Amino acid sequence: MRVSDFNFDLPEELIAQQPPEIRGSSRMLVLDRATGAYRDDVFKSLPETLKPNDLLILNDSRVIPARLYATRAGLRTQHNSPDPTGRIEVLLTQQLAENDWTALVRPSRKVQPGERLLFHAPNEVKPLLEAEILASGEFGERTLRFSPAPDFFAVLNKIGHMPLPPYIHRDDTAEDRDRYQTVFSQQLGSAAAPTAGLHFTPEILARLKQRGVEIETITLHVGLGTFQPVRAEKLEHIHLHAEHYTLPEATANAINAAVQEGRRIIAAGTTTTRTLEHCAAAAQGAALEPHSSQTEIFLSPGHRFRIVSGLLTNFHLPKSTLLMLVSAFAGREAVLAAYAHAVEKRYCFFSYGDCMLLL
Repeated sequence: MRVSDFNFDLPEELIAQQPPEIRGSSRMLVLDRATGAYRDDVFKSLPETLKPNDLLILNDSRVIPARLYATRAGLRTQHNSPDPTGRIEVLLTQQLAENDWTALVRPSRKVQPGERLLFHAPNEVKPLLEAEILASGEFGERTLRFSPAPDFFAVLNKIGHMPLPPYIHRDDTAEDRDRYQTVFSQQLGSAAAPTAGLHFTPEILARLKQRGVEIETITLHVGLGTFQPVRAEKLEHIHLHAEHYTLPEATANAINAAVQEGRRIIAAGTTTTRTLEHCAAAAQGAALEPHSSQTEIFLSPGHRFRIVSGLLTNFHLPKSTLLMLVSAFAGREAVLAAYAHAVEKRYCFFSYGDCMLLL
């Protein structure tokens, strides 16, 4: 198959630029995988749509303020403050070690191995963070080593920006610190939100539990494997970057029990789906064991899903690996027909947009 097989026409005005006014108020398109039939619904009805004893798996990764702005060491004004004309944008994508990170840097041609970057708070002369470029990769990728800081993540909270995707054409705001974060996030490390989880509220989670839906979590830190653009023409040439995940003991036990009892397992998001299907492939038919590792699994049409029997997900970019994953789960023709309906009915798309439930 070709990447172009997953294209569709999307009017620019349907790309959500803001979160819904009220969390949990999004629309939800429900797709029946067996028949290809779909119906319009709302996310608030999820507890009634799922069955008692369904197992719902959430990704509890927490987004960090991963977008930073730096100057190259040596670029100073006559007043010894950072030169704004030399500003470098740095998007942290994965922590490799205590002080080492991979990042996307632009303009990348200015920043080569051996250079040092300085990260300042506004109107402050002394940098709060410093980093050396250790290595360079393709398409602006760099490996950074930060000088030790007493509380690195506290500094990120002070000077970092929420890493809104490039199709949101505005600067991040204080509201994004809350709304570009799931209410159940726990584990710091993502460079983008697991957006299917953004719809949940404490009240909806409580209603799900009252309904008898079992809820567990995994952690997958969203990085380049999830949001890097596709540059291949054929699906067989696509290779995703590795992302770190953790399968906790309680979740492994719950999945094993659900599989043995024939109960449905609903994945909230493509990141959760990739993690569960990677774990199933690694187990080779055996029961899942709790562990942490990395996955670069790419799910495309032809994949046989071993664990996931239901998927909650947002609407994805044309020709993206996430749309290919959804097509693998429910069939390309059925998914693209549902997307055409969503466009016709003016659903909102992408991170802050509406969602689909595929059962």
